[in-house]
Amino acid sequence: MSDIDVAMSRPIALAALTVLELSPPNQVTCASEAGYTHVGLRLLPATAEEVQHPMVGNTPMVLQTAERLASTGVRVVDIEIFRLQPTTRVEDYRPALQTGARLGASEALIAGNDADRSRLVDNFARFCEIAGEYGIGGNLEPMPWTEVRTFADACRIAEAVALDNVGVLIDPIHFDRGGSVAEEIATVPSTWLRYLQLCDAPAERPCDVATLLHQARAERLMPGDGALDLTGILRAVPRHIPISIEVPMQELARTVPAVERAKRMLAKSRALLHSLNDCRRQAPPCALSKTLT
Repeated sequence: MSDIDVAMSRPIALAALTVLELSPPNQVTCASEAGYTHVGLRLLPATAEEVQHPMVGNTPMVLQTAERLASTGVRVVDIEIFRLQPTTRVEDYRPALQTGARLGASEALIAGNDADRSRLVDNFARFCEIAGEYGIGGNLEPMPWTEVRTFADACRIAEAVALDNVGVLIDPIHFDRGGSVAEEIATVPSTWLRYLQLCDAPAERPCDVATLLHQARAERLMPGDGALDLTGILRAVPRHIPISIEVPMQELARTVPAVERAKRMLAKSRALLHSLNDCRRQAPPCALSKTLT
């Protein structure tokens, strides 16, 4: 298979945060119309302020989402968001994992919100054990405002858990804002890198948590439009793993419909992958421009 074929056939998912104004079944439709092969579904809200869709169990919306997946051929990469907090009873997440498995998810996104490291490791291990019963990987996502702030920190936890379905999720904006660099990726087992999120952002890192949160949750940039080291990250991760495009752009969403935004993001992501493949074929290796038009 050629490099272009690899880029075109690689699973690319439309993440829920990118089109959070849509219900899960409408997100599936949006993904299909925009040319995506996969989606990432938010079964559990990330914040109390979000619209909370009834996406756990045998609800009408779960049934509608399953029907939409079947009719479009779109598949599910991941489900989210599972927070490990001091009061978390991991067994309580079983219904959501069952629902995710029913919808075809292979990965679950986990946030570490517990300062007690021993308890966090134990709960992460137990989560992965339960998720493994449903054929789902547990992916710990480091975020600089949580108790798992950096890629290295998440990897230490993954090493302590040491289960076959353990994963560490790289989101470029969190990866950069936590001070991580692409060279770190080669130091960990490739099996931990089960899928990758993709977005971009300005080079300047926010100086306060409020701005950090706003940029991450509401105003990112499309891949190639910012200054994050997407090339370095993409070179370092396994070439076959799925990519989930997570680019919330609330200001743009006021005037540009979800399908059109999703199409633009997919085109920019594919252009980035193609440029990376072109660079691989050259000798000596070339440097990619950080901005693609």
